[in-house]
Amino acid sequence: MANGPILNTGVDVQPKGQFLIEPFVFGEFGHQKYDNKLTTASSDSKDHVQAIAPTFIVAYGLTDNLEIDVIPAGASTLWWQDNQATSNGRARSQTFGPGDTTIYLKNRLRVQDPDTWQPTITQYHQVVLPSSQWLGTPGIPGGFSPLGRLPATKFGALSYTEGLMFRKNLQPFRISAGVYYTYTAPGSTAGMNTYVGDIVNTRLIIEHILDDDRGFGYNIEFVTLHQLPGRVDGHPINTYTVPNTHATTLNLFGVEPALQYKFFQDDHGALVAAAGVLFSVAGQNNINAFYPNLSIYYYWSQGRVTMR
Repeated sequence: MANGPILNTGVDVQPKGQFLIEPFVFGEFGHQKYDNKLTTASSDSKDHVQAIAPTFIVAYGLTDNLEIDVIPAGASTLWWQDNQATSNGRARSQTFGPGDTTIYLKNRLRVQDPDTWQPTITQYHQVVLPSSQWLGTPGIPGGFSPLGRLPATKFGALSYTEGLMFRKNLQPFRISAGVYYTYTAPGSTAGMNTYVGDIVNTRLIIEHILDDDRGFGYNIEFVTLHQLPGRVDGHPINTYTVPNTHATTLNLFGVEPALQYKFFQDDHGALVAAAGVLFSVAGQNNINAFYPNLSIYYYWSQGRVTMR
């Protein structure tokens, strides 16, 4: 058993009757910003962001090929420090409060064939409820939660995501990938409907398992986030990624090295963990930041635990 990718949800699913509980802590620290063009260069930002987002994920295997996952609002908390430049230096503010509620289903269509190039293929269906908005938690500057483990969505907005994932084992390597498309429902500000561009996330992960018995290995994960200049419902965009401009697009590219390790596994449970740091390498209209994160997976089942 190995931990699997951190930033991409597992392509395989929990078998019927198996639970997974995953505490996950994600941080964002950034003082630089990318301007309104795709570039690797960045400059000082008026918003100096420091955010910590502890998250609690519960997964359950409904069938051997269908898994449900829930991230309750009360388990997703945010804290950040927003240092805005003023004539007297920098003003400082901080916020603590619940995040959004995420519910998603993973439907595994095909299990990989070890004797061919046929990979595991899984569909991903997600809804995000804006519980942070309902409970009064302000959004992070830039409007996005960090480039986190789940497909990144607009903070404080109702959204729907469809995705497609695959994984292939080529011992001692595992290759996983996913692409996700998110539609954000119209919002409302001062009685006016607001529309933001649809979002595309991509993930590519290469794992090298150094010790099968201990599940010890390292990952290299590549992630991208793109806010498009249009919407599938055809509404023109009237909410801009940068205030007081007409910028409608957003792009981020990141890479993360990570380590994973299995602490124990017996007939009814297993504990595995991973830690890494995601670095922005290029972007447009967003913060240039780095994102330390820690993930702990505890599996249990009345039968023998099966790796995801």
